[in-house]
Amino acid sequence: MNCNQVIDALKSLAEPDYLAGMTHFAIKTDHALGVSAPRMRKLAKEIGTDHKLALELWESNIHEARIVAVLIDDPRQVTKSQMNNWVRQFDNWAVCDVCCGVLFDKTPFAWDKAIEWSGRKEEFVRRAGFALMAALAVHDKRAPDKKFLQFFDIIKHHADDERNFVKKAVNWALRQIGKRNTRLNKKAVAVAKEIRKMDSPAARWIAADAIRELTNKKILARLRA
Repeated sequence: MNCNQVIDALKSLAEPDYLAGMTHFAIKTDHALGVSAPRMRKLAKEIGTDHKLALELWESNIHEARIVAVLIDDPRQVTKSQMNNWVRQFDNWAVCDVCCGVLFDKTPFAWDKAIEWSGRKEEFVRRAGFALMAALAVHDKRAPDKKFLQFFDIIKHHADDERNFVKKAVNWALRQIGKRNTRLNKKAVAVAKEIRKMDSPAARWIAADAIRELTNKKILARLRA
């Protein structure tokens, strides 16, 4: 398939009711068609890995085309320049999260970008930094604890960011790191308790939610096992 054929295929899969419902999930529909995630995943599987096509689909600026671009791209061919270009264009959590959790986290630049982007001011760039931390905590099974310990100070520093999509990503990163093993769990809970003392509604929410999950008996039992 070429770029135009993929876009035509997406248009044929579009559902007006689904498009209308996207606004309830805080996804802008100005450049969206209204295609469900399962349909996009099925189409991406049919296309297969294609880095060149992924770049072309991204440039279409169509929400679903960008999701498919992420799903078919080859992380081995993704460059720092591409990552910086794409992250600057994030305008919703869906594209941000799938990009970080399916593609960017598999590149050799993921750890550096998690730190760099979390320090940026733009809402979805900062979210991308913490989304990458969360994705690495889940997917990078071989990473040593010390690589995650460096994230805790960054998490504390930005826990008072009141923007909804940032605070949820900070919380997400803290919880995922705390679910890797017992050592990181204890440290994450300790960090959450420090965050809870901050004079910030966002920080208190992040802390309460993280402590509730990270001290859950089932999760602790799984970590001990």
